[in-house]
Amino acid sequence: MQELAAAAEQAVKTAYKAVMKPKEGTILTVARGCAEAAVRLAEETDEIEVFLKGIIEDGHKVLAQTPEMLPVLKQAGVVDAGGRGLLYILEGALKQLGGDLPVTLQDGQSTAAAPETNFASLASVENESITFGYCTEFFINVDHPDEAVTTGLKAYLGTIGDSIVCVADDDIIKIHVHTDHPGLAIEKALTIGSLSGLKIDNMREQHTNKINFSAEAPKAEAPQAEAPKAEQPKKDVGFVSISAGEGLTKIFKNLGVDEVIEGGQTMNPSTEDILNAVDKINAEHIFILPNNKNIILAAEQAAKLSEEKKLHVIPSRSVPEGISAMFCYEHDADPDEMEAAMKDAIQQVDTATVTYAVRDTSIGDKQIKEGNILGMLNDEIEVVAEDVMEGTKELLRNAITEESEVVSIYYGADTAEEDAKELSAFIEEEFPDCEVEVQDGGQPLYYYIISIE
Repeated sequence: MQELAAAAEQAVKTAYKAVMKPKEGTILTVARGCAEAAVRLAEETDEIEVFLKGIIEDGHKVLAQTPEMLPVLKQAGVVDAGGRGLLYILEGALKQLGGDLPVTLQDGQSTAAAPETNFASLASVENESITFGYCTEFFINVDHPDEAVTTGLKAYLGTIGDSIVCVADDDIIKIHVHTDHPGLAIEKALTIGSLSGLKIDNMREQHTNKINFSAEAPKAEAPQAEAPKAEQPKKDVGFVSISAGEGLTKIFKNLGVDEVIEGGQTMNPSTEDILNAVDKINAEHIFILPNNKNIILAAEQAAKLSEEKKLHVIPSRSVPEGISAMFCYEHDADPDEMEAAMKDAIQQVDTATVTYAVRDTSIGDKQIKEGNILGMLNDEIEVVAEDVMEGTKELLRNAITEESEVVSIYYGADTAEEDAKELSAFIEEEFPDCEVEVQDGGQPLYYYIISIE
């Protein structure tokens, strides 16, 4: 118990440090109350169920006091949602261990029941009281972030918003800020590293929709149950792939993928999105193709959480790798042998991509201006150019080798088919030993995604 209590104390210190202007009456207050209870209970018991139950009881006492600490909570007639969410997690842990939740609080309210939201009071909290309109969250991917960098970033975010969280780990900085200018936060973050997990919510719109929904929702009629969906025929194996672009989606479907999740560089699907897609497939073995290095972790987490189905994560880092993996699909193949073949296949693929720079920067010895064409080979910037076609040709000269046999061109939503055919003709002339294929990928952001095998 001593280790858990120490971990709780350290977690609270880290949380308070991460927030620019900590406010009492929030999840921070509830977490601190839980940590204080953990320290006390660690001296009193060695039973984990008793330990957790006591923490939850004290946490609910603190939670009940949050409306007195934050006037906006009292006006709306609610307790702090973040603090309540933290207690849900602890209650779930206690139930998993087989312990019983505390029956009542001091005021007699069940600890397992969240207080009913008073929408009439909530409606009185006008949109104007929301100082900054956009809840902006993302990760900055960076190796060993310097404390001075995070301190400076936190200070900058304080000039454009509030509710700031800026906390660093070994390879990421987690950002949360309420601001009227999400773009400024993003631009500043891009000077530090690449971004992932970007999410921007219009809080004023959310507030209005919540109130309107409450006002318009029928009170007397019970909700209609959805008609049960027809059971899908049982299959030996199924496939889930992440992709962006109508053309690429069709390609994956034609190769046998059951569920394609829209995603990619700017909209990474979550573990929940992947599990929802898995649930739609009636198969014991399901293969997941992330097709992006930033999505592999979410796929691996889904595999850990899936209980009824065996999930095979193929760590594909690009769409070409995912397509190459699907060519290994054989109807009667052993799933474990097919997994091995797919993992081997993705190692045989080089991926060239052509996009554009959104800001001025310098990477290594390359000076990049906003609007420059960027040619990348396996996620490394290989070419900086002024023209899409010339930049792509230079990239291919660097990427295609004597061992290359097949080049597949997937042209994007902003690229004309005629330009893709011109590029194909260039490859056939420059590299006559290579077979060339051209397909409409329809992907955003990238003029071309090119597979070289």
